Amino acid sequence: MKIISVVGARPQFIKLSSLSKELRKKHKEIILHTGQHYDDELSRVFFSELSIPKPDYNLGIGSFEHGQQTGRMLEAIEEVLLFEKPDMVMVYGDTNSTLAGALAAAKQNIPVAHVEAGLRSFKKSMPEEINRVLTDHLSSLLFCPTPTSVKNLKKEGITKGVYLVGDVMYDSLRENLDVALKKSKITSRLNLQKKEFYLITVHRAENTDTKKNLEKITRIVNSLDRKIVFPIHPRTRKRLSEFRLLERLLSKKDIILIDPVSYLDMLILEKNARCVLTDSGGVQKEAYFLKTPCLTLRDETEWVETLEDGYNKLVGKEKEKVIEAISSLDETKLVRNILQKPQKKESTEAKADVKISQIILEFEEEKC
Repeated sequence: MKIISVVGARPQFIKLSSLSKELRKKHKEIILHTGQHYDDELSRVFFSELSIPKPDYNLGIGSFEHGQQTGRMLEAIEEVLLFEKPDMVMVYGDTNSTLAGALAAAKQNIPVAHVEAGLRSFKKSMPEEINRVLTDHLSSLLFCPTPTSVKNLKKEGITKGVYLVGDVMYDSLRENLDVALKKSKITSRLNLQKKEFYLITVHRAENTDTKKNLEKITRIVNSLDRKIVFPIHPRTRKRLSEFRLLERLLSKKDIILIDPVSYLDMLILEKNARCVLTDSGGVQKEAYFLKTPCLTLRDETEWVETLEDGYNKLVGKEKEKVIEAISSLDETKLVRNILQKPQKKESTEAKADVKISQIILEFEEEKC
């Protein structure tokens, strides 16, 4: 099949890295980069570091308000689809690139395959939740990472074309962790000691675009009792400056503010942190896979499995909850890997990317 993979943001590049290799063994893949993430630290470095083929199309859409950004993507993607006439469009996750790719394909009656289908935070004010729900209802193939995601789809009446395949981000982490351990020098460069620092990431609109919420997060950061590493998303840095909060962070003695880091460096920071504080779904998962305690700066999560062993806790934006959670960290507790168990069957059990590629092949044969 001729498959167009639509990507545009950091988490999608990570998911693409393992899946693209499998797709190209049996199918013709075309990579379409919307340009949603366009800074080198959030885009180019991931392609070079993870050996992802150079995008066949880079739309260069850039940053706009949600409606404008999605509309521009929809128009540009449609032009590519009309020219390439693919057999399938593959979309990943829950960004505006995801929804634009699904809409453009569905309007041309091109089957849509959604990687990470069925995730729900049940908070409709989140742009990501809107993107997830609409994309799932437009998709012909829905690749679910967890049993919970399959159940979520069933509750919405979606049962056809639903497959529990496991997590492609776990595949990527497993493939790249040893490489990261050998190549990354970030802990020595930042003079970090293992389990003696906190790692924080903040990028979601609900946290960055409201002064009140970003001020609360600033108070949380300033309350932490150890060294803090804070890779700042460009939008977060912009908002901190606009709200005159950046000075408060810079005044803290033990904070290290850095630009976004590469995937390999991020894995090492996550693995070595005493605790991760984040509003990112992907970072929650990576911390979970690496058995690093995580505090989620939200009131809900689409990755409910990470909460079941207590290794991820929802703390919202309340400083008191964060302080209480940190004081009760149990660093010796071992966590079961619920999302995908790489136990004794790891060498023989098909990975998510292998399963997805095979399902697509069977889908093509059924059509013929």
